[in-house]
Amino acid sequence: MSLVRIISVSAAAFVALSSAALAQQAHTGIVTEVNRLNNTIAIRPTQNGTVGATASGPSEDFKVGSGISLDAWHAGDPVTYSASGDEGTKPITKIDRSRPGAK
Repeated sequence: MSLVRIISVSAAAFVALSSAALAQQAHTGIVTEVNRLNNTIAIRPTQNGTVGATASGPSEDFKVGSGISLDAWHAGDPVTYSASGDEGTKPITKIDRSRPGAK
């Protein structure tokens, strides 16, 4: 393989892996709606890294997988979550209750 081809393949692999890692980043937010019939949850993301950060912007709907129960979640709960996908209703891959003031 030529040096140029090795560099191109390495760069493409780096871009693919870094975009997948960004999709799985943990986010924080406030639950705004729980729909147990459709198995979806709406979360309003919170700003990170600012003093006195509060929920801002519109809520985003997420599809909850079969391994996650919505019974413990209620509107107003602070959460840390990870989601995958780009368009439409993204699937939640992980959701945990976050403690107020925790980083």
